[in-house]
Amino acid sequence: MDFTSNDKEPERPLTRREIREQQRQREREQAESELAAGAGADADEPEQTPEPVANAEPASRAEAAASAEPAPEGAPERTAMAFDDAVRPDASGSESADPFDTIFNDAIDGVGEDAPPSEVTMARAAKRKKRRRGGCLIIALVVIAALVGGGLFVWNQFGDRITDYLGITQTDYEGEGNGTEVEFTILPGDTGTSIGQRLQEQGVVLTADAFVSSILAMPAEPTFIPGTYVLQEEMSAASAVVALTDEKNRVEASVTIPEGTIMRDVFTLVEESTGIPVADLEAAAADPQSFGLPAQAQSLEGFLFPATYIFAPDDTAETVLTTMVDRTYESLASHGVPEQDVWDVIRLASLIEKEARFEEDFYKVSRVFLNRIDINMPLQSDATVTYGTGKYDRAATTDSERGDASNEYNTYEHNGMVIRPISNPGDLAIDAAMHPADGPWLYFVTVNLETGETVFSETYDQHQAAVDEWLKWLEENPDYG
Repeated sequence: MDFTSNDKEPERPLTRREIREQQRQREREQAESELAAGAGADADEPEQTPEPVANAEPASRAEAAASAEPAPEGAPERTAMAFDDAVRPDASGSESADPFDTIFNDAIDGVGEDAPPSEVTMARAAKRKKRRRGGCLIIALVVIAALVGGGLFVWNQFGDRITDYLGITQTDYEGEGNGTEVEFTILPGDTGTSIGQRLQEQGVVLTADAFVSSILAMPAEPTFIPGTYVLQEEMSAASAVVALTDEKNRVEASVTIPEGTIMRDVFTLVEESTGIPVADLEAAAADPQSFGLPAQAQSLEGFLFPATYIFAPDDTAETVLTTMVDRTYESLASHGVPEQDVWDVIRLASLIEKEARFEEDFYKVSRVFLNRIDINMPLQSDATVTYGTGKYDRAATTDSERGDASNEYNTYEHNGMVIRPISNPGDLAIDAAMHPADGPWLYFVTVNLETGETVFSETYDQHQAAVDEWLKWLEENPDYG
């Protein structure tokens, strides 16, 4: 193209920004003219502001106004472009001074007219996403205000929806529970994970993971003792851990059965500790063979192992008795008692338990009784006689009692092993019955009932001297026992 000098600088082509600014200025002036004329204008029709065209260069409106060339001759003068653009109406016709709107509009406007449609679409989508995010923020503020105003009522009614909407996942409760008691049982072999899972199922903790995390957060790993504990619904996981390691929360009955206790007294101790009536225990024990006892057994006597037991509140008489009988068979097995010898060993052990006091004496007493049986000599145990009379609380017997052959437990009148067990023996007596000491003793007598000193003799004369010592002690201690 040929440019001829006309005392003016050559005219350069307008930039896209300048063309756009001129277009906007013309549109504004045209709108102002129409408003001024007022001819045929509909007063109820809202003013239509052109939607911003997404082709502006990434420069501020003020810079655009300052750098633009003068308008062509005859064009109206442009004024206050920077201010007008900053507060121009949005597509809905309302003005927005929100700086975020300005930033987003600039970003969108930065996509040129010649940009591919995908870029324009993405820019407009970004603007819509910003508006939605702003809406979520408003909703969240409304929710918070509602919680402050409505307190727990609002949270109880809509807490789950609120946390879901805000993306908050609750994994734990707060506090020590809601006041509703729950009985929870720790089983033998339970782990923190298995306990946590059942706590969640019973509504004690919100999640098993929170319970396990509370265990791992403790300075030392807690010890969980099997049993039943009183907890509450909706406890924090940390509170549940503390409650399950506090013995004060255990509700089981602890029953201690001393060695040598007879069945009648075992039932009394169980009733006192668990509340299970003696009558229920007697009814449950009526069929000894249902518990696996030998055919000769007429009761559970001898098979209620002496130990300390923990029973849950819902344990029945059958459960209690089965537990004790099973424990006896565990002891028999641990001491190597063959199944065919169970009945003989239990009878001998029940007799040893009643006659011996010191560990060494257990094995000697066992030998005395076995030596007598070997030579068909009566056992002559006062403990068997008193058991048969039902007077269990004394050791001495009378001549008439020792001569009463109608007492089937009377080992003065009946040779051989006592007919049935007379007590419930423990581990030491069972072991002594299986492993008696070596010795020729045929007699023994406790010469001091207070200390338990016992004299073992091979001959009758030696034994009679020991009996005289015992009688002397009784004279010197008439009020003993």
